[in-house]
Amino acid sequence: MKKFSKKQWIKFSIAAILYALFVLWMQNGWLLLGLIVLVDIFLTQYIPWGAWKKSKNPQVRNVLEWVDDILFALIAVYFINIFIFQNYQIPSSSLEKSLLVGDYLFVSKLSYGPRVPNTPIAFPLVQNTLPFFNCKSYLDWPEWGYKRVKGLGNVKRNDIVVFNFPAGDTVALKVQNPDYYNLIEDYGRETVLLDKQNFGDIIYRPVDKRENYVKRCIGMPGDTIEIRDNQVYIDGVAAKNPENMQFNYYVETDGSMLSEEQFRLLDISKIDRILVSDGKSNTKTLSFLGFKADENGQFKPTYRLPLTQKALEKAKKLPIVKEIIIEPDAWAGSTYPIGYETGWSRDNFGPLWIPKKGATIQLNERNLALYSRCIRNYEGNKLEVKDGKVYINGKPETTYTFKYDYYWMMGDNRHNSADSRSWGFVPEDHIVGKPIMIWLSLDKDRSLFNGGIRWNRMFRWVHPD
Repeated sequence: MKKFSKKQWIKFSIAAILYALFVLWMQNGWLLLGLIVLVDIFLTQYIPWGAWKKSKNPQVRNVLEWVDDILFALIAVYFINIFIFQNYQIPSSSLEKSLLVGDYLFVSKLSYGPRVPNTPIAFPLVQNTLPFFNCKSYLDWPEWGYKRVKGLGNVKRNDIVVFNFPAGDTVALKVQNPDYYNLIEDYGRETVLLDKQNFGDIIYRPVDKRENYVKRCIGMPGDTIEIRDNQVYIDGVAAKNPENMQFNYYVETDGSMLSEEQFRLLDISKIDRILVSDGKSNTKTLSFLGFKADENGQFKPTYRLPLTQKALEKAKKLPIVKEIIIEPDAWAGSTYPIGYETGWSRDNFGPLWIPKKGATIQLNERNLALYSRCIRNYEGNKLEVKDGKVYINGKPETTYTFKYDYYWMMGDNRHNSADSRSWGFVPEDHIVGKPIMIWLSLDKDRSLFNGGIRWNRMFRWVHPD
């Protein structure tokens, strides 16, 4: 029998203990089979893991050293990205001014517990599509079910949360915004499925390969949420508003144009500086809002601007500002659930109960409209209605008990956020992690050496408020 050195035993013992702790964390006994590999790597060495190091050709050794280093780096990044943290860039203004477009975040997977990946064989640091090749970055097989290992805590109200887009299970590759279900509502199922020139192929994505979104958790499992005149109520009680919450306002001046200095005072990015009084197409909008045209039919300069409460107070004090009107939701988009008339709108929504694990509902017409997506798409059941009866997985049912907790996510930029008001609940298996730190922040409105780097935001902790 081959004898092993003391050094080999020490290395093996350390690796085995660390691996055993990992298996215990994963709560999956099958992973213990990996100890066989560790035994061979550190002790028996039946498989020549480092045989390339003995090559007499220096060029071969150099190439294989690079390959070995790259593979090790990819595997390390893969595990860090899955179980510890990942990098995330803020792509849109839905959370301004709490998080800004151009913020780069560390998203902690440990905060809520990392998920075991649904698609374990995937290229690291790529969400779903390989750049340049424009193909999937993952293999469909094997595909595992939902499992989350123990983390440092749970999702709390007002947490800023990164999650997989719930309505991103089915995607029209050429038109991904609005989502597939809104496309069907607008154009019809057959048009979207058959018109590949405009909509592209229709594909399915597993949960962990759906696009990452970031919003604030407003509603918790079991809450009843309602919005009245832009104020959120939880179980009938007015919720605390985020400090940097903002709405769209129409701002009329005395005839002067807002200056760059004034825009910066109000903290308005260039993409949000919309002058609505410079075209005939907006005259009806301005008249509807109550603004008055002169004898020539011309309106004074009027802007559509997103403003926080602090910015709103500053705008009111500007000498050139004559009138400010909040944007009504008369022309806002459709709300959840798509295709069912509720009478709800962006600014006046609900009341709506948020599903909770173990809670049971009656399967009536309204509940089917509100929760059928949870039952069918998120919890994997076959749901049918035949002859006035509801069948789940082929069996007639009058009630349904939820197996997941669900959350209600909204952006702080309330009038410029596609959130739960548009596509509904976020299931617990879609939760990715919690942003904990801004490590870089770039302002696209400025050059790199003239304020392009927001130094005051770098290495700043992300706070809920």
